[in-house]
Amino acid sequence: MNKIEIIKGDITEIDVDAIVNAANNWLIGGGGVDGIIHHKAGKELDEACKKLNGCPTGEAKITPGFNLKAKYIIHTVAPKWYDSKIENKEELLKNCYINSFSLAKENNVKTIAFPCLGAGIYQVPIDVSAKTAITEAINNTDFFNKIYLVCFKAEDYNYYLKCFNELAK
Repeated sequence: MNKIEIIKGDITEIDVDAIVNAANNWLIGGGGVDGIIHHKAGKELDEACKKLNGCPTGEAKITPGFNLKAKYIIHTVAPKWYDSKIENKEELLKNCYINSFSLAKENNVKTIAFPCLGAGIYQVPIDVSAKTAITEAINNTDFFNKIYLVCFKAEDYNYYLKCFNELAK
């Protein structure tokens, strides 16, 4: 499983073909990783996102990386775990990965980095976040040279490592 690497750090600083953004449905820079990506990519990202007319939960859309090291930004919207009206939350989260990987393949992305999708303000439990991310990464190692799972917080990083060691046996 040396094609998958779990790292602690800032996803905007990773030298990959594409980074995945934990976006909101309107694709406007919000809080957390989304806000950082929009800030560092520059105003061109805001303009490009406006043209995409939003993104439904579980889907993914792509833009250039603009001022980032990454050539592309793949925007996907995790389910709001705290919203009791949303059904099939685990399936929607899984679809974030499936659709992001699919867009990456269509654009010949060989190296990709994911944040802990939904684990911030959308309150996806870290065990669900880690298991989904790692399972889908394992399912996609055939096409990609490297898949990074990037954790900003130390406790998320430690949990992802523990989960990876259990699932990648």
